[in-house]
Amino acid sequence: MRLFLSSWKLGDTPELLDDLAKDARNTAVIGNALDALPAPQRQQATGREIAMLRDRGYLAAEVDLREHFGDAGTLAERLSDVGVVWVHGGNPFVLRLAMALSGADKILSDLLCRDALVYAGWSAGACVLSPSLRGLELVDDPADAVTVYDRPVLWEGLGLLDYAFVPHYRSPIPESEQIERVVERYDREGVLYRVFRDGEVALVD
Repeated sequence: MRLFLSSWKLGDTPELLDDLAKDARNTAVIGNALDALPAPQRQQATGREIAMLRDRGYLAAEVDLREHFGDAGTLAERLSDVGVVWVHGGNPFVLRLAMALSGADKILSDLLCRDALVYAGWSAGACVLSPSLRGLELVDDPADAVTVYDRPVLWEGLGLLDYAFVPHYRSPIPESEQIERVVERYDREGVLYRVFRDGEVALVD
């Protein structure tokens, strides 16, 4: 299983992603953590991610999980020739529910266990790999997922990490103050977690 997990975008060491990907450059960009945003704003943000990856030499294109809700077979087919999946930040509750409705949670877990691709995610894209999303409601609104997809919130993460991924720790963005509250709660409840400042990455190879 190969994971590149970042607090903010490519972090300070993007070459680590290159090392994991090796010669694989065909990249699926998943931007569904932003599905609660107005369409033009979501499109602009996803476009910036694609441009960033293309500048680094990746053949990046969006795979919108909404096009595969209730049809996991077509998503599995689309991801069958992908070497890297890039999952960008936003609301982890929205992203997690989109993964469930499309079957991406099971498909990606299977592909990772077979070492068929690299999972690269930042912020919400990394948080969804945690055992649980509980605590992150102090930062992002779970109700956004209900509003966007008209389905109940999923609190369980994919469980590919054995700790809670906590991004933006003491970093120069507004969410950093709320992250402190998440860390305080995890300490109080005895939750296993790791904090990451913007620029830091976690690797699994």
